Amino acid sequence: MTSVQFSHLFTSNYNALINFANKLTRNSFDAEDLVQETAYKALKGIHTYKVGTNFKSWTFTILKNTFINKYHRRKKRGVVDNPIEDFTFALESKHSLNNNALSNLRIQELNGHINGLSDKSKTPFLMHYKGFQYNEIADHLKIPIGTVKSRINYARKKLKENIQSIAA
Repeated sequence: MTSVQFSHLFTSNYNALINFANKLTRNSFDAEDLVQETAYKALKGIHTYKVGTNFKSWTFTILKNTFINKYHRRKKRGVVDNPIEDFTFALESKHSLNNNALSNLRIQELNGHINGLSDKSKTPFLMHYKGFQYNEIADHLKIPIGTVKSRINYARKKLKENIQSIAA
């Protein structure tokens, strides 16, 4: 399989992978990292993929195993925030009920944290969240692309700190 074929197959399954990763991690940033790590591992181990088999299942297995391995590593370090049993519930989500009230509270809380950011980091973060590319944000705000990346990274870290401090 060529890298172009791999890229096409992986891209066509990206949404399903990110949804699955979101269910496992319950955090969009960690989900993106998990999918990115899955892409890296899949590309690195492409020689183990058998052409003609289900590519989606193969990548889902890599993603699931990566999540479990990260969980075990974090558990050894004593930094576990989600019990491993949550993993099985994520797989069985089609049988669970959705609690919109709790989701709405979390969204309000997250919006409050975002609004608490300074304008110079909030604006690039929200633009990136809405799908703008780094170069588009830099052009719009008339600042260097490195500054855009730095401000988005700062906003992510600050939000993560705020959310983790509440959960603790």
